[in-house]
Amino acid sequence: MARQALDIEAREEGGVIAVERALAVLDAFTADDRSLSLAELARRVGLSKPTVLRFTKSLARAGYLVRNEDATFRLGPKVARLGTLYQAGFRIEDYVQPALRRLAQETGESAAFYVREGDMRICLFRVDSPQSVGHHARTGDLLPLDRGAPGRVLLAFSDEPGEFYDRIRRDFHYATCGERDPQVGSIAYPVFRIGQQLAGALAVTGPRSRFDSEAIARHLEPLRSIANELTRQLGGKTEDQHSTRRPRAQARS
Repeated sequence: MARQALDIEAREEGGVIAVERALAVLDAFTADDRSLSLAELARRVGLSKPTVLRFTKSLARAGYLVRNEDATFRLGPKVARLGTLYQAGFRIEDYVQPALRRLAQETGESAAFYVREGDMRICLFRVDSPQSVGHHARTGDLLPLDRGAPGRVLLAFSDEPGEFYDRIRRDFHYATCGERDPQVGSIAYPVFRIGQQLAGALAVTGPRSRFDSEAIARHLEPLRSIANELTRQLGGKTEDQHSTRRPRAQARS
């Protein structure tokens, strides 16, 4: 099934199947893998061992894999070089700002990206609501971590202990109305980067009068989709890779 899905995707996108399969071999490695056997690589990519062996030989010749003495494989120096080049040319703003523009357009509310700064959170990037009446914070504003949906999400995915934060980690989002500002409602979702480090919290924010339970459930769908896409762009694992549970939007007052 994995092989069929990969072949179909390559054909639909106009890609080269052999290249897609070779990249799948590299993508089979996780941060917990020092090395993988040929059999395990074949199992993870859904291809036969002879097929995977051909790819591993080519990847090893090019420096993207190294064959160990025990016949297992590990990632090679070319992968590290690509990572260095990626980091040198990486600007998170190039990814976050387009995501915020899409989110504001699809929800009709303000969209913001928050990061943790010590015991506070800072609004790193923001796109205001296209509506005449909305919640308008400023880029650079410092706000409390323990009030408001973005701060709660940042705490939860920074391993803050307690059942309250366990529930946020299970739901993979948090929604609130009036927790920080009595006139403001918000819903937030985590974004991850390479190494599964928390990059920040993506949030939709607006007047409390427009943040009833139906609106929050409606906003959750584009928020989830755009946050997960941003996580993929930053090299992290999405919600589906964390858990198969689908979040259910609920606002806390």
